[in-house]
Amino acid sequence: MSATLELVTELISCPSITPEDAGCQPLMIKRLEAIGFKVERLRFGEVENFWARRGASAPLFAFAGHTDVVPPGNMEKWDSDPFQPEIRNGLLFGRGAADMKGSLGAMVTACEAFVQERPDHKGSIAFLITSDEEGAAVNGTVKVIETLEARNEKIDYCLVGEPSCSQWLGDTIKHGRRGSLHGSLTIHGKQGHIAYQHLADNPLHSFAPILAQLCSEEWCSGNDHFPATGFQIYQLNHGTGAENIIPGELEMRFNFRFSTALSPESIESRMREILDQGGFRYELEWKLSGHPFLTATGELLDAAVASIEEITGKRPECSTAGGTSDGRFIAPTGAQVLELGPLNATIHQVNESVAVEDLDKLSIIYQAILRRLLRPALP
Repeated sequence: MSATLELVTELISCPSITPEDAGCQPLMIKRLEAIGFKVERLRFGEVENFWARRGASAPLFAFAGHTDVVPPGNMEKWDSDPFQPEIRNGLLFGRGAADMKGSLGAMVTACEAFVQERPDHKGSIAFLITSDEEGAAVNGTVKVIETLEARNEKIDYCLVGEPSCSQWLGDTIKHGRRGSLHGSLTIHGKQGHIAYQHLADNPLHSFAPILAQLCSEEWCSGNDHFPATGFQIYQLNHGTGAENIIPGELEMRFNFRFSTALSPESIESRMREILDQGGFRYELEWKLSGHPFLTATGELLDAAVASIEEITGKRPECSTAGGTSDGRFIAPTGAQVLELGPLNATIHQVNESVAVEDLDKLSIIYQAILRRLLRPALP
């Protein structure tokens, strides 16, 4: 086994179902301390995090990632135990192989190789690692960033190891993400007997025309880097379970994935304008999961593109598609933030896997990025 493959298999063997770390972080910390990193263990609530740094000067380059994984689901549907990594036909199978223990292993071995090659590198290298990305995400990266901000410790470049690629390793760099805004809406009507509708007020009947308008609304057309803002309903509750009762309330939960063309405030304002046209009583609550962020240009993006071209011979594309990541907590500090990791075709699925050869290649790409950004100055 290569050093990267060996470490990744050790990490997969830890059943770190969110928010449990299950021993992953101690494995990483031991390797990082051996090459000169100073490590802070930062526990918030039940969540294990750590911040490791080598060097004290700028620029500060940080690898960011998570050790927690989603539950494996029905174990009987897996061809092998999800927490006993197995190699078959050139693929390493196990929960977290792609999301994102493969990246974590590649980050560590990239640093080991880079530090051995350039012990006098300029600037600093850091790791921001949490076990709270796949779950609530309230005691993980966001809390570590708050700690760093409180002491004015600023990240200049941040590479998040989320699986970003679709066809071949390095084909896609995520250089931004859409924002995510959740809403909870309650429409109030009046419950009554279904045969006496004139004595009741069915909230679904009142809401139906407005619902159609919400679904057909063009919230924004996007811009050069982001697709149009999307509105999706993921839960709709209406009914009492009885055949002869007109329900008195309707509850709807929904989400906006929005571009930099909009703000949460503009979305909320437009939503209320549309709802007010219905003439019904309602309550509306919001939860912002993250603002959109974008690294359109900069040294980090240049280094990542050049490194992928150097190692693969192909030029990557930049994308903002997909869900949210912990990059949403780091970008507001002013850091340049990118996501670059293995193929995402099997993430969160049964028989999650990563190509064995991609693990070493990813480590080499990470090392090339470090070399471009933190090469020691000429005497």
